[in-house]
Amino acid sequence: MITPAFELTQDPDFLTVKIRVPCARASEFDIYFEGEDFRFYAKPYFLRQVTKKVFKSISFFACRLTLPGRIVEDGREKASYNTDEGIGTFTIQLPKEVPGQYFEGLDMLTSLLAPKKSRSAKPLVEEMAASAELCEENEEEFDWEMEQIPFEESPPPLQHPYGFGNLRSGVFQRLQDELSDVIDIKDPDQTPAEERRRGRLAAEAAKFEPDHYLADFFEDEAIKHLLKYKPWWIDAHRKMTALQGESHQEHDSPAFVVFSEAEREQMRKFTNKSYLLDKRSRRHAYLGLIDILLAYCYEIRVNEGDKNVESSWNIRKLSATLCWLESFSSIHDVLVSFGRRVLCYPLYRHFELVTRAFSDTVMILQLGKAAVLKCLLDIHKIFMESDPAYILNDLFITDYCIWIQKVKSKKLAALCESLQKTTLSKSHVGLELEELEAAAVLVQEEEKALKAAGTVSKQQLLCSESETSDSEESSSTSSSETEGSDSDEQESLTSEDGEINSLQGTLQEERTAPLIDSNGLRQGTDTWAMEVGDGKSKVSLQSTTPPGKLVEELEMQIQSAMRLSEQPEGLATAGCVSQEQEENPVPEPDRFSEDAARKGNFLEVSPRPNPLLFLCSTNEDED
Repeated sequence: MITPAFELTQDPDFLTVKIRVPCARASEFDIYFEGEDFRFYAKPYFLRQVTKKVFKSISFFACRLTLPGRIVEDGREKASYNTDEGIGTFTIQLPKEVPGQYFEGLDMLTSLLAPKKSRSAKPLVEEMAASAELCEENEEEFDWEMEQIPFEESPPPLQHPYGFGNLRSGVFQRLQDELSDVIDIKDPDQTPAEERRRGRLAAEAAKFEPDHYLADFFEDEAIKHLLKYKPWWIDAHRKMTALQGESHQEHDSPAFVVFSEAEREQMRKFTNKSYLLDKRSRRHAYLGLIDILLAYCYEIRVNEGDKNVESSWNIRKLSATLCWLESFSSIHDVLVSFGRRVLCYPLYRHFELVTRAFSDTVMILQLGKAAVLKCLLDIHKIFMESDPAYILNDLFITDYCIWIQKVKSKKLAALCESLQKTTLSKSHVGLELEELEAAAVLVQEEEKALKAAGTVSKQQLLCSESETSDSEESSSTSSSETEGSDSDEQESLTSEDGEINSLQGTLQEERTAPLIDSNGLRQGTDTWAMEVGDGKSKVSLQSTTPPGKLVEELEMQIQSAMRLSEQPEGLATAGCVSQEQEENPVPEPDRFSEDAARKGNFLEVSPRPNPLLFLCSTNEDED
């Protein structure tokens, strides 16, 4: 029996079934429906040319569905056949038994293919599996946070299970060549769950790179761009929220989640089956679903919805369920594991991506199992196109795609509510992120302070250089002024030298002409004339005193000349000199008088720019 392509839609009064059957005639099909059962049969027309023996070996187009609600045959049913698209399409409208009733899960095509109760000759365990599903539906509360089981001593199993619901074992014994390309654990069949967890934590701690994390933490332009991306579930969730706010009624997510034809085809290819899961296995299945959805949301965001060769690697590496065959016991453990792996393995390692993947997963669960199934189908396609990752489809994804179609919506709603209440912070991850960030911020502040100090020192250096240049300019200006004043002083000194030379000539004439008194004896000079000037003043001294008194006056004149020559500029006036002589007389007449009487020659001061020469004449009685 070949299952044709089909899809189901509904309105308040009718359920519409569309079935596409190529190479069929409208007169060669049968339809049967009653209650929740719907059946369709059609014969391909080209088989009419085949012999009867061959014809019996050919399968028919048949579609047998178990509907989520009851339909009734009351004369309002309709059927039509259309070949406009090149393929014969049967459209069948079936009246609902209860008008206005909403049929949930019409997009879950795999779950519609088989009846709820099996009538085939299968082992009793299959019937028990169906009963287990019914028990799960009737269960009122489910604890998602902590698994509490009594301790029981039991012999260790020969092989440790893994896969969806921990229903598989021994798979990797025959796939040793592809083992390292799919999972990170070396011998999963002989490794218990606790040892797997310890190995995972050790591998994550060894893989964490603080430099990579801090680089993404401070240079987060690319991260901000990725956070702005809006995947398809954000628009669907906004529409659902707006519609619920307007009508205040509950609507199922298929109104907002649309499956592509390729996704529908994949659902039809799945084999519908039931799963015998105890309470512990169901908890592992739900928590593993969250872990896989978190990894998928990260992959979609960082690649902005595009697929590449690294897509399968990202999903299976970020999910400890897929990579380490981890079985979680609480939602918080799932979030911590995902956060650690995001900060250790992919290209973009930022905690904001962890929190955004968390919020995306919440949105997907709020949209319902149709949105979850759409994500799982996309993961199934990604793994199918990756050579080693297809094994994970057989271990996890295919079973999840079939199982999620039978999960009640209230179970997903309870799971979503528990996920929303769970919090995750950087301290929970256990990688000392807050300490690293604080230390990096301190280093950054120190670097800024050093840069600021360097800028200030440069400014001070520039200011000092400018001040130095200004002082050099002022010194050059003052030196030029000094040179001008020196030239003026030189001119004045030149005029003084002329006057001094004339004075020397007069004194020499007076010395060469001996003076004789009336008694015929030589006497001292009766008149002393000295001119001291800077071009501005003259001092004239006359004396008619005896020779001893004249020597004292001469000594006083020499002292005044010496003081005048020691002035720095040589510009003292004669009036100041005479006043200074009167106020501060120098009492040393004896030594100078003796020297003058003994030597009888010229007296001169120490060599200066303006030397003053004085001629002294003493009594020559000793001669």
